[in-house]
Amino acid sequence: MSASRVTHAPALRHFVGLDDLPDGAIEWLIVRSLKQKRRFKEQGKVPATLKRKTLAMIFQKPSLRTRLGFEVAMTQLGGHAICLDDYQTGLGTRESLEDAAKVIASMCDGIMARVFDHATIESLVAVSSVPVINGLSDHSHPCQAMTDLMTLREHFGTLAGLRLAFIGDGNNMARSLAVGCARTSIEFVIAAPPGHELDGAWLESLRSRYGIASVATADSPQAAADKADVLYTDVWTSMGQEAEVQTRRATFAGYRIDAELLRLAKPEAVVLHCLPAHRGEEITDEVLTGPQSRVFTQAENRLHFQRSLLEVLMRTPAA
Repeated sequence: MSASRVTHAPALRHFVGLDDLPDGAIEWLIVRSLKQKRRFKEQGKVPATLKRKTLAMIFQKPSLRTRLGFEVAMTQLGGHAICLDDYQTGLGTRESLEDAAKVIASMCDGIMARVFDHATIESLVAVSSVPVINGLSDHSHPCQAMTDLMTLREHFGTLAGLRLAFIGDGNNMARSLAVGCARTSIEFVIAAPPGHELDGAWLESLRSRYGIASVATADSPQAAADKADVLYTDVWTSMGQEAEVQTRRATFAGYRIDAELLRLAKPEAVVLHCLPAHRGEEITDEVLTGPQSRVFTQAENRLHFQRSLLEVLMRTPAA
């Protein structure tokens, strides 16, 4: 992966999913985010490129890293972020989504939405006159996936040729990672319990679209972890699935990243988790806080990637 292959900013109107990004955009955004992070670490500040700009943040789901990352980023860039919790705005109930989006876009310079139904993101994009960022939906989690790729590039120095094993539910996180890996030449393999795999037709479409065969499923966590460079997991029960907690604990009981599973990976392998973690369920304390964990660097990188993304989408072009 080389920055020299992409010499100018990609044309981005919105940020909805990694499969929507133009060729070269993933690479360009990662390189830019790492450069901006290094500058921030060295200087302790960033230029106020979004001075007097306002980001509206719509939350239908609880948030820590997404909210912190975007709100702190806007402050650092000289702008402001407004949190619009769903109980206050009532999108689609108190007021139609389309009407609310038009009002928000008339007063703000960008919209970030963390929602349940991906159709909500699509509806916002359809009517908004300002950039829309998918902060999470039931279909995808592109900000997290981009941050994960950034973290791996920062650690390994390259992405092409790595093997990433995802252990757990074939959910929005796994889906975004699969796309990100396919587009950056990372071998992606997922081990999920029966009934919780990524959709086979969707996986085949992904392979066909990017002309690769390196998006695969494994029969067991052990098979997926074998000689992996990266072990990745997410919670067994996501937001909105709380009624399934006990059932999912039984179903996913063998899909835990622990020291024994980590020993099957390469000696220099790293562990990632998008957080929040349910310690003792999908990952053990020993691994989460161990020397091969990059989980908290990964969490911090949400700020650095999201700050870079905001600049690209919301900065006024030079005259």
